[in-house]
Amino acid sequence: MNTGSGDDEAAARPDRPRRPAGDLPGHVRRPEHVRRADPAAVAAANRTGRQVRAEPSASAVAEARRQQRRRRRRTWLVGAVVVLVAALVIGITLTRGPLARNLPGGADPQETNPFAGRDLHVAAGTQAATAADAARSAGEPREAEVLDRLADVPTATWLTPEALPRGQVGTFVRDLAEDALAADDAAVVVVYGITDRDCSGELSAGGLPPTDYAAWVGEIASAAGTGDGHVTAVLEPDGLASTFDCGNTDQRVSQLAGAIGSLVDADVPTYVDAGHSNWRSVDEMADLLRRVDVSRVRGFSTNVAAYQSDADERTYAEALSAALGGAHYVIDSGRNGAPSPVSGDWCNPSGRLLGQQPAAVTDGGCRTPGCGSSRRGRATGRAAEDPPRAPSGRSGPWRWPSPPAGEA
Repeated sequence: MNTGSGDDEAAARPDRPRRPAGDLPGHVRRPEHVRRADPAAVAAANRTGRQVRAEPSASAVAEARRQQRRRRRRTWLVGAVVVLVAALVIGITLTRGPLARNLPGGADPQETNPFAGRDLHVAAGTQAATAADAARSAGEPREAEVLDRLADVPTATWLTPEALPRGQVGTFVRDLAEDALAADDAAVVVVYGITDRDCSGELSAGGLPPTDYAAWVGEIASAAGTGDGHVTAVLEPDGLASTFDCGNTDQRVSQLAGAIGSLVDADVPTYVDAGHSNWRSVDEMADLLRRVDVSRVRGFSTNVAAYQSDADERTYAEALSAALGGAHYVIDSGRNGAPSPVSGDWCNPSGRLLGQQPAAVTDGGCRTPGCGSSRRGRATGRAAEDPPRAPSGRSGPWRWPSPPAGEA
C-alpha cells in the first residue's frame, strides 16, 4: 500500500506535466506569446474612435414628418382605389352576367320581354336607304319615297360568316349593341351560319365547320352581351326544320345547343327558329326544340323569310307554345301581306306584299311586341346577292295595330 506524498505520486508518473503554482483545476493558461492588453489603453482607444451624432435640426424633423404623412396618404389613396375597383368589378359581376340570375330578385334576360317599353332599332346604312339615295340621284322621286318608307321600318340584321367572319362580326355587333343601348332601342340580329346551312333548299347554302361555328357564335354572343339586353338573337332560320331532309339531326341539335349556351351565358335574349306553319308538325318541332333545351332561352321564332299568313302562324305558334309549356315566340311578318303561293314556291314568287309594320301592342293585359324579320323589299336565295337580311321578330300573343306597308 502506497502512503507516500503527492510528490511521490508525481514522481511515479513522470509523463504528467506539473501544474504551475496558483492554477486551479480546469484552468486554461494563455500561451506566453499572447499578451494581455492594457485596460487603460483600450479605454483610451474607445474614447478616441467614438463618433458623436449631431442632433437633427427642427426643420429637418418637420420635413421628415411631412414626408411620412405623404407616404401614408399615398398608401391610403392606393388602397382606396383598389377597394373601389374591386367593389365595382364585384358589383358588375353580381348585377350583370350569369351570376345575376342567381341573386334574389336578379333579372334573367330570358325571362324578360326584350321589346317591352322600347322602340325597335332602325339600323343605319341599310340597302333600302342606299337604294333610296340612288333613286333620288337618278331623278326618280316616287321610287325614292317608297324606298325611304322601307328604310324607316325597323329591320333585323342578318349575320353570316361570309359577310362577317370571325374577327369582324364581333366589332360589327358591338357597334350595333352600343347604338341600341344608347338609344334604349331593341335591336335584333339573325344568326345564320350553321354547318350545311340551307341543306334542304341549297339556295343559301354555306355555313361553317362545327368548331369554327361555335367560335363564330361565341364572338357574336360576347359582343351582343355588351348591349345589356338591347340586342336579341333569332337563331338559325330553318336550322331545325330542315334536319329531316338533310339527315343531320344529331349534329344540328348539338350545334344549336352549344350556340344557345353561348348566348345564354352572355345574357342575350334568344329565340330559336321553329320553321313555319306549312312545314313541320307541332309535335315534330316541339321534340326538336326540347332536344336543344329551348327552355333555357326566351322562346322560338316562326315564318322567318317565309310567306305564311299571320293567322296560320298564330295558330301554329300557339299550339307549339302550349306543347312547350307556354314558351314565348316571335313571328316574321316581313313579306306575308299576300296569301302564301299555292305552288309552294318560296324563292321570290311573284305577287308578294309586305306584311304589317312592326309595333309593340297591348294584348291580354301584357305588353308584347310583334314584327317581321325579313328585310322588306329584299329578295331571297340565289335571286339575292347573299342570304336574306331583315326587319325582325316579335313575341306573341299579339294583334297588328297598323295597315300594310305596301308592295315590295
